[in-house]
Amino acid sequence: MRIFDPHIHMTSRTTDDYEAMYAAGVRAVVEPSFWLGQPRTSPATFLDYFDSLLGWEPFRAAQYGIAHHCTLALNPKEANDPRCAPVLDELPRYLVKDQVVAVGEIGYDSMTPAEDTTLAAQLQLAADHGLPALVHTPHRDKLAGLRRTLDVVRESALPMDRVLVDHLNETTVKEAKDSGCWLGFSVYPDTKMDEERMVAILRAHGPEQVLVNSAADWGRSDPLKTRKVGDLMLAEGFTEDDVDRVLWRNPVAFYGLSGRLHLDVAATDATHEGNSILRGGE
Repeated sequence: MRIFDPHIHMTSRTTDDYEAMYAAGVRAVVEPSFWLGQPRTSPATFLDYFDSLLGWEPFRAAQYGIAHHCTLALNPKEANDPRCAPVLDELPRYLVKDQVVAVGEIGYDSMTPAEDTTLAAQLQLAADHGLPALVHTPHRDKLAGLRRTLDVVRESALPMDRVLVDHLNETTVKEAKDSGCWLGFSVYPDTKMDEERMVAILRAHGPEQVLVNSAADWGRSDPLKTRKVGDLMLAEGFTEDDVDRVLWRNPVAFYGLSGRLHLDVAATDATHEGNSILRGGE
């Protein structure tokens, strides 16, 4: 089973996770920029973070045979902090980087006017740079958030079929599918989706344009949830081709819209800018 995790925050994971993911079949990941849990107080901290997603994390991933790409954006939660707004002015020089395969995560957290403005601006940046967009739907008032999201996307210059609407569930999947967007589902141990619910959605709505991710952030999460979904799909009668479509070909097709997806893992130097993931001696 080959697996492409299309939304996983590896900044929050250990190198042991990379090793376990490779053993489970993960060969590629996309890491969206996101809120780190503590408010950032300066645009400069975002730029250091973006640099890590373009340098250190691809280096770490390559040590374990995993191709790493990223999406960059001002995330919805911090879009409400005026100290962070200048990040929008810095994004264009980052969105031209080879490993950036989408603008994201963008979208809504609390559905504020500031989030409206930031979402529209970043959809325009995606259109301007020929990139697709990864859109975060809110964890609260999900159906209202989805509808508001789709309204803003329809008013933008970015076609619906270049948008991945993530964090969907049973209440939002039909309207998201009817919109023509790609469909993203985050599978967690306690919250969002679980394997059984995910397989039920696939049975009801089919595997077309569906991407399954583990997200795997700072809280209780599991970077092997993609593999567990694939195993359950097989146990529930889906074919190996269905599994490959959901866990590999669909994310390749979506992020391939960027023209920048490279899935071969090149050999790396022993260090990244003089730093190694090794500690101590043999």
